[in-house]
Amino acid sequence: MTRTSVTVVVPATSANLGPGFDSLGLALGLHDEVTVRVTDAPGLVVEVAGAGADVLARDGSHLVARTVRDAFERFGSVPAGLSVRCANHIPQGRGLGSSAAAIVAGVMAAAAHTGGGRIDQAEVLAVAGELEGHPDNVAACLLGGFTIAWTDGGRAHGVRLDPVPTIGAVVFVPPDGLSTETARGLLPETVPHRDAAHAASRSALAVAALTRRPDLLLAATEDRLHQPYRAPAMPATSALMVRLRAAGVAAFVSGAGPSVLALLADERPDLAGLADTGWSVTRLALDLVGARLVEPLGGNI
Repeated sequence: MTRTSVTVVVPATSANLGPGFDSLGLALGLHDEVTVRVTDAPGLVVEVAGAGADVLARDGSHLVARTVRDAFERFGSVPAGLSVRCANHIPQGRGLGSSAAAIVAGVMAAAAHTGGGRIDQAEVLAVAGELEGHPDNVAACLLGGFTIAWTDGGRAHGVRLDPVPTIGAVVFVPPDGLSTETARGLLPETVPHRDAAHAASRSALAVAALTRRPDLLLAATEDRLHQPYRAPAMPATSALMVRLRAAGVAAFVSGAGPSVLALLADERPDLAGLADTGWSVTRLALDLVGARLVEPLGGNI
């Protein structure tokens, strides 16, 4: 029986970065590792260790397994048998891109299997963006560093920029999660023109702050477009963000929440005392590489 396997490492991500709704993203130094093996023996095996191991599915509904099968179909080759092994470190349902990481890992693994180990990054991004529904997290996960993502004709695109090397992150993770669907459901259909203009200017400023002027991070991460509307669903998150920003820290809701991400330039103050009891506080470097194959396509008989 022939088996081939590939292992992909994918980083956590933070999307929006305040005002850059569904467009700006940042890859973080926290990773999941996914091994996908195909075999000519029919069936599906899913193994999960680490974050989410007590709640994630072990069948075809598991997000990586679903994504791998979908991607195989798109790439024109569906295996008879499939084994998925996940070693997770990214918290689930906390706004740190766990679903984007699963999707990017699944698409990359299928692409490696069907392409003989070769990866077409633009195609992986397009497929992952379609499956995720918005491109901000998947672009950062795939490309690493600081990313700007957009869709054109329904196809996801992204560009990667190098953040200032001295910028680091502190992530505040609450004990309870919040689904992206719930958070998105709180957003209004329209916003005042002044708030849209504010988001446009601060998003542009964020590009300068992250790549050249970290002294502008506090102003660049101010948001009026989505965070105020989501605040009632996560009051502890909102309160923590207010405390951090009042202390001069560039803090914002990570993705759809409820985690908070703080960006620091040169200084490294102790921020743990600002978080409520039960929150975890972790310093992270930025991931500058993005998703990668750590065990390229291999096989045995």
